[in-house]
Amino acid sequence: MNRFAVIMMLLGFLSCKQEPNSGHTAAADYPTAKKVIHTFEEHGTTREDPYYWLSDKNDPEVISFLEAENDFTEKSLKHTEALQKELYEELVARIPQQDQSLPTKSNGYWYYTRYEEGNEYPYHCRRKGSMDAEEEIVLNVNEMAKGYQIYRLFSYYISPDNQRVAFMVDTSGDRRNTLFFKDLTSGELLSDQVSDCDNAGAWSADGQYFFYSLNDKTVRSYRVMRHRMSDNADLDKEIYIEPDSTYSVWLSASWDKRYVLISSNSTTTTETWFLPAGQPLAQLKVIQPRQQGLEYWVQSYPGNDFYILNNHDAKNFKISTAPAGNPSMANWKDLVPHKEGTLINDFTLRDKYIVVQERTNALDRIRVINRASGDDYYIDFGEEVYTADMYDPSDEFDSDSIRYEYTSLTTPESTLGYSLSTRHKDLLKQEKVGGGYEAALYETKRIWAPAEDGTKIPMSIVYRKDNFQHDGSNPCLLYAYGSYGFSTMPYFRPDVISLLDRGFIYAIAHIRGGQEMGRQWYEDGKLLHKKNTFTDFVDGAQYLVDEKYTSEEGLFAMGRSAGGMLMGAVTNMRPDLFKGIIAGVPWMDVITDMMNPDLPLTTLEYDEWGDPNKKEYYDYMLSWSPYDNVQPADYPAIFATGGLNDTQVPYFSPAKWVQKVRENNTGSEPVLLKVNMGAGHGGESGRFARQKETAMLYAFMIDQVGMKVVD
Repeated sequence: MNRFAVIMMLLGFLSCKQEPNSGHTAAADYPTAKKVIHTFEEHGTTREDPYYWLSDKNDPEVISFLEAENDFTEKSLKHTEALQKELYEELVARIPQQDQSLPTKSNGYWYYTRYEEGNEYPYHCRRKGSMDAEEEIVLNVNEMAKGYQIYRLFSYYISPDNQRVAFMVDTSGDRRNTLFFKDLTSGELLSDQVSDCDNAGAWSADGQYFFYSLNDKTVRSYRVMRHRMSDNADLDKEIYIEPDSTYSVWLSASWDKRYVLISSNSTTTTETWFLPAGQPLAQLKVIQPRQQGLEYWVQSYPGNDFYILNNHDAKNFKISTAPAGNPSMANWKDLVPHKEGTLINDFTLRDKYIVVQERTNALDRIRVINRASGDDYYIDFGEEVYTADMYDPSDEFDSDSIRYEYTSLTTPESTLGYSLSTRHKDLLKQEKVGGGYEAALYETKRIWAPAEDGTKIPMSIVYRKDNFQHDGSNPCLLYAYGSYGFSTMPYFRPDVISLLDRGFIYAIAHIRGGQEMGRQWYEDGKLLHKKNTFTDFVDGAQYLVDEKYTSEEGLFAMGRSAGGMLMGAVTNMRPDLFKGIIAGVPWMDVITDMMNPDLPLTTLEYDEWGDPNKKEYYDYMLSWSPYDNVQPADYPAIFATGGLNDTQVPYFSPAKWVQKVRENNTGSEPVLLKVNMGAGHGGESGRFARQKETAMLYAFMIDQVGMKVVD
């Protein structure tokens, strides 16, 4: 056993546990949260909120209270400072100090990203013609980020003449980006600037116009603008506006750069418009007018057709073609038909092949179809539990190859080049993992947990083989998300190694609300079926205990954002099942937020959670809303986080929930809150800085089970 090995045999594990609340500040020392009853009149009933006052971040008393919470959390975990430092050093050691991405080819240049030792941020670079040419630094994010706590460069767009770059930056974490332009010949920033933008954009074919979208007050992308280079932004022209607050706008260039595509999307419905990139002043044309429940995404490759991923009479989606001259749904022809039980996530086209990204039984598959013969095959991956995503390394349509990224809970992210004709694969790059990681020391597997209604819930687990005892003695971190159809696939997480090396099991519950098992899996975990998400997680957690992978004394649950909301729901349902709860930027006050259309995301998500202005949905949401269902109980240890500038889940959602849990806690376990006073939903933006929070959360869990690390 190495220096991180743990005395994890059953008796040893139980005997080294701390006494309740040992090492923690007494609950009586929690910051005082005053109660000010705020009354809501809804559907003929009255609902009260004693902590509504915390929602005003312009109130100095609120800021003082949050700072007091942060001070309390630091004081409570002061005895773990050495462990936090040790964990932080491990986490940073696994990040390659110097690293460079594989290059991708676009318009005669090879583009790549590299990191230098000690730098938080990347250099975005290119070389003309080949990788042997002289390097040009497109954007030096380290230089650009000086003086900012948060600096998020979401995306950048090179002009067709390769002379300029447009890029969007968020410097507070609130997703209100500023659009900049840089001359790549002189290296100077241009005077053109636009505030409060989304992060999507597209150039006209001549590079004289740039299309972007503006946010409304709720940070909803809703208005597409056309900017003429060198003009003042006040002269920019509106080319599309989405007045329906349940829709948001996304724009992009097509794969072949012939079209600017503008999609307006709700949770369940899509409408896409286009204009030729060579005619930037032309009027927009619609592909297919919106039709409730119809979702579709459009792509263009050389030829006269659009290629459309859509769910028309196809729950798990299919791929159709449509003539660019008349692309309405009446003219769609199936190219890759719908297949029951197989979700189509994405596709790309080559001169001779269609490559389709699929998912079935909570596993990714890549299907290659010969366009001439119709013959197909699947790329073989060779592991039981994994994740695989294809992508284009080049803009050359006649290319015979693609790349795909492959990873598993034990395999670092690996990029492979793949010949579509010979089926030969080459490992081009594998993520370097410092700190002496050896994949052979770890084991991953897929297990299936029975849900209360008989549904089998897939779960992915990983553990270190020499630390695993199948007798319930290992602590376990169970992670899930379960909303918006977002699938939590089993990918490699270098940070989790620090837990595995200390005897933890790491598990992912692929619960309903995601799309791991197809579109129906998502629909069975939303709206009036949302409680399936919560019961699936609880049933999966109980299965881990029943099958002696772990025990209630060592089981931790973790989720972020909507996954954090999941944490609140399962804590209310089964506070006895978990030793600890990690709720990252959690959305807890569902009813109050969904009743407020001025908050970001509210109206966009009526199709996800329900419109609370309709009593049926109001009553159902009220029956599970984490904040509204806190009751007296012996609560597990809790660590919640938030971001003061968060516009996706406001900081006051975890802040209020923590107060209410403390008020109702009949137990003695700590309930902690940490709010990043200068960041938003994503936390810190630097690659090293963000590891500090992870180290603190992991130290909290390790401390809770009283682990003693031996040399």
